[in-house]
Amino acid sequence: MYAFLLSTAVIFVAELGDKSQLMAMTFAARYRARDVLLGITVATALVHLVSVGIGALIGSSFADYQGAIAVVAGVAFLGFALWTLRGDELTEEEAAKARTSTGLALVAVGTAFFLAELGDKTMLATITLATREGWLGTWIGSTLGMVAADALAIVVGAMLAKRLPEKAIKYGAAALFALFGVVLMVQGLA
Repeated sequence: MYAFLLSTAVIFVAELGDKSQLMAMTFAARYRARDVLLGITVATALVHLVSVGIGALIGSSFADYQGAIAVVAGVAFLGFALWTLRGDELTEEEAAKARTSTGLALVAVGTAFFLAELGDKTMLATITLATREGWLGTWIGSTLGMVAADALAIVVGAMLAKRLPEKAIKYGAAALFALFGVVLMVQGLA
């Protein structure tokens, strides 16, 4: 349960301000929200299943070094905080692909999200979490966290963008990443 709750929170925060949210908003302008959410869910579940598999393999292979893994994970989360501060933008080419994708909405959305998430900070964060936490809880939690964040983008993204400064979202997400990183480093050094 801890792995589920932790990964849901971490991935939700990681997804705030990510280009995936911009893609979700763009796809929602073209397709039904239900189809967009279903495509996001399937793609996310697949990417995060691969992520937790990699993380679990790393965690079990280096079981005697859990303290060191925690410190490395903490440093990674501090890096994710800096990455969040740097920002993530949807290029005009990516936005055009999202607007003009042909074929079924599920295939277009699912494929775009699957490819966009490979090597993204949410995938790397899921791998990092899975090195220390249970793979099933991490997989379900990370998938739920990402889908929830993207659903938020679809449903209220336009309203929030008008009322909540982008900098507040960016700094809040970066601060939470830094907090998770410090906690992991303290656990690893303890």
